[in-house]
Amino acid sequence: MRRLKRAAGFGPAMITGGAVTAMAAAAGLLLAGCGTSGDGVRKEGPAQNQPAAKAVTRTPGATATPAQKVDAIKLIKADPKVSDQIKKNLKPCVKDQYPVDVTYGQLTDDGGTDVVVNVLTCGDSLGIGSYVYRPKGDTYENVFTVEQSPVYADIDRRDLTITKQVYGPGDAVCCPSGVDVLTYHWSDGAFHEMGRTHTDYNKVGDTGKVPSEGSEG
Repeated sequence: MRRLKRAAGFGPAMITGGAVTAMAAAAGLLLAGCGTSGDGVRKEGPAQNQPAAKAVTRTPGATATPAQKVDAIKLIKADPKVSDQIKKNLKPCVKDQYPVDVTYGQLTDDGGTDVVVNVLTCGDSLGIGSYVYRPKGDTYENVFTVEQSPVYADIDRRDLTITKQVYGPGDAVCCPSGVDVLTYHWSDGAFHEMGRTHTDYNKVGDTGKVPSEGSEG
């Protein structure tokens, strides 16, 4: 599992927003290359070395590749469901390079290509906001929002996964104590939570990089 920097705590079955924490207030930006995973998910985003919110764009299924790329920055800034704090901090890290990951895939049931956008910070690549957009005519509508940092959204086949890193007392930003992963599936016009797992990381040697093998639901 990719180590992503996210906050502790579970959200409700349907997440429509949340307070951006102080950590999120220090927002920044990045940009990057693109690639295609084995499940056909296409990802685009900031090319980074941090193991945290890794920038990429995936697309489940060969048909999920969009005919035209979405302007994620314009989409975020025009979205009334995105908090003013996120919009205010959404600035280039270097020149015109923004810290935004974009994932194209099929999540909803309209047969079109949905878009998952993750907004990160420049310095630590912390995920501070995750959004899902579905096509609606010539535009996109926001159907899922979570701004409880650190957070990162991704597509696993046709499910939406939300990853939140869990920090204990004394944990450094680089080394959370564990991670929560929530899985959502689209049905009846909305995302519904289907399950969740929690993994504790082994802190032997204070590396914070070796997860324990067990997970619990």
